[in-house]
Amino acid sequence: MRTKLVLSPPMLAATVVAAFTIGTLASGRLPAISAAMTAATPAMPPAAQAPAQAANDGKLRVIVFGAHPDDAEYRGAGVAIKWAALGHHVKLVSTTNGDIGHWRDAGGPLALRRINEVREVAKRMGVTVEVLDIHDGEIMPTLENRRTITRLIREWNADVVITNRPNDYHPDHRYTSILVQDSAFMVTVPFFAPDVKPLAKNPVFLYAPDRFQRPNPFRADVAVAIDDVMEKTLDALLAMESQIHEGGANGDASLFPDSEPGRTERRAQVRKSLAGRYAGYANSYRNTLSDFYGQQRARQVRYAQAFEVCEYGRQANKDELKRLFPFFDR
Repeated sequence: MRTKLVLSPPMLAATVVAAFTIGTLASGRLPAISAAMTAATPAMPPAAQAPAQAANDGKLRVIVFGAHPDDAEYRGAGVAIKWAALGHHVKLVSTTNGDIGHWRDAGGPLALRRINEVREVAKRMGVTVEVLDIHDGEIMPTLENRRTITRLIREWNADVVITNRPNDYHPDHRYTSILVQDSAFMVTVPFFAPDVKPLAKNPVFLYAPDRFQRPNPFRADVAVAIDDVMEKTLDALLAMESQIHEGGANGDASLFPDSEPGRTERRAQVRKSLAGRYAGYANSYRNTLSDFYGQQRARQVRYAQAFEVCEYGRQANKDELKRLFPFFDR
């Protein structure tokens, strides 16, 4: 015979409250709400318990996300140097440690090498860098990773967030973009990742350029000339020898030979190739350069970077984009 359990209304209510409280505590979500249900006084707001958030000193705060220790560096590049030169704050973040991104080396030694490379890049650019300890090739758009990205944006107190678009050949690139997109609203929600103070307003989220056409091509909403910092940009980025000189995961020993003449030739080759990337942006987005610099000046630009405004963050018009990229009248 099966016994039927019948709960009185008070017992049922108590059971629901207990289950909700245990569930929220176990998942790490809404601890202030569960505490409020068991206390006569209101729970302490999350902001009072939060780790320190970067102070607003009147300067812009920009955070750039890439999947590997080189991606954010390419996207920050000359624009990051220009921001930093004006006293603005720029942080480059890699969401994985890059530990399989080489044809010969892997694991901890490679991760350490790549961390040291991007630290040197950041030093030369005058910016900050952080590499998350997630295995290369293994980042997923999980709830915990969404919390991590949300916390990073909040802690930096970002005005601008930059990443790649989600349509990309590499799964780490795609999922990094999705994680940043998923944070575009959550950074303002007080009880999501409540250990870090939420942002008072949503940042402007931007995409860097890519070659992919489906389901839709990249659209340049703003373009910035970087001719004045191009040599410094190349000097900084070329510190990433494991990726640029040695070819990363798809390289081989012939690319960067042991002989000094061979290495000198390779250094000149990759410097020219890397400069060509930013020259290509100037040519591809000449019309956008004209919108911000005027046709005469835009025709003279040799190197540029461009960005697309993501629909999920704060929507910046042309005037706000000029404020966020304070370079057009200089």
